[in-house]
This record gives sequence, C-alpha cells and structure tokens, in this order.
Amino acid sequence: MSLVRRALLTLAASLCLPVWALDAPSGPVVLSIAGTLQQPNRDGRALFDMAMLERLPQHSFTTKTPWYPAAHKFTGPLLRDVLAAAGAQGKQIEAIALNDYRVSIPMDDARRYAVIVARLMDGEPMSLRDKGPLFIIYPFDVEPVLRNSIYYSRSAWQLKALEVR
Repeated sequence: MSLVRRALLTLAASLCLPVWALDAPSGPVVLSIAGTLQQPNRDGRALFDMAMLERLPQHSFTTKTPWYPAAHKFTGPLLRDVLAAAGAQGKQIEAIALNDYRVSIPMDDARRYAVIVARLMDGEPMSLRDKGPLFIIYPFDVEPVLRNSIYYSRSAWQLKALEVR
C-alpha cells in the first residue's frame, strides 16, 4: 500500500471516531495522558481506567517478539485511537513505564502502523510479571521493517503514562 494511500486511510479512520467529551474514569487509573489535549478529563490530563480502554475499538495480531520464545496474540486499542480519544496533538509521544523507563515514539508511528496498547495477551489480561497491565506493541510480523532494535525499544511494557509533545 502506498504511503499516500495509507495516510488517507488513517485520516479517514480517525475522522470516523466519535467525538465526545472524555468520561472520567470510574475504576483505578491505568493510563494517564498529558500534553496538548482537546479532551482532558481531570486536571488537564486524560485519565483512563481499563473499562475506558476496553470501550475503544479493539484490534488483535499475533507476533513474535524478542521477549517471549513463541509468538503471542496481543489485543487492545490502537495507540492512535487512544490518543484520538484524548484529542492529543503533537509530533512526539513519550511513553513512561511503571519502572520510569521512558522512550520517545514519533507520532507518525501511531499513524503509520497498527501499534496497539495491548491489554490482553493470548486472550488474558497481562499481569505485571507478564509486562502488563498495558504494553505498547508493534505488529512486528506484519511489517518486517519493524523488526529492529529501534522499534523494539519503543515497545514500552508496564505502560503507565504518555506525554504528547
């Protein structure tokens, strides 16, 4: 698929997402988004509980990763859909893990690839031991260009926050 066509499809898909005020989380917060947001729900941030992430369209793919000996099926909302729900605008996303690991992800990755905020692995919620509860994962087996250390380093597990700049 050409880059122009992919960009147009991404734009069309993002325009199909409903526009609404982001609800406040009713359960424990599992993801906090800060930065330039059009839909914050608390103190200038967009806070999500697991139920809010579950209500976004869910996507799955099976891929091999450097962290597991076999391929696994990952399921969750697309990163671009999570960012769209918050009305996030910017060029860079800083992903922050529970252990304060930080990695910069170009916003273009979220637009170009089917990057998901995985909440399930093989149909089951991910425990902290299994890199959960949230894991940014790229479709490594679908897009061979992603099979390198740059994209592996952008796959932040135990994700707790995103800062959009």
